[in-house]
Amino acid sequence: MRYIYIALIILLTVVVLVFTFQNLGAVTVQFLTLRLTLPLSALIILVYFLGLVTGGAVVSLVRSWIRGSSGKASDQASKSQ
Repeated sequence: MRYIYIALIILLTVVVLVFTFQNLGAVTVQFLTLRLTLPLSALIILVYFLGLVTGGAVVSLVRSWIRGSSGKASDQASKSQ
């Protein structure tokens, strides 16, 4: 199983490297007054990681809400008995 994981990591690394070298054209991104010029592949990877952070924060928030609401429900059930 270890060899399968190593092969998958190598395959993924090769795919990312090919993607990077094929998308070296510069693009300019503007947000309000900020302008940023960088390679397209760097922009896509940056947006991907921002999505990871945002998605992780949302999942963490929802988990804390669920944990908080289930804790209150069990507290109320134990008080009524």
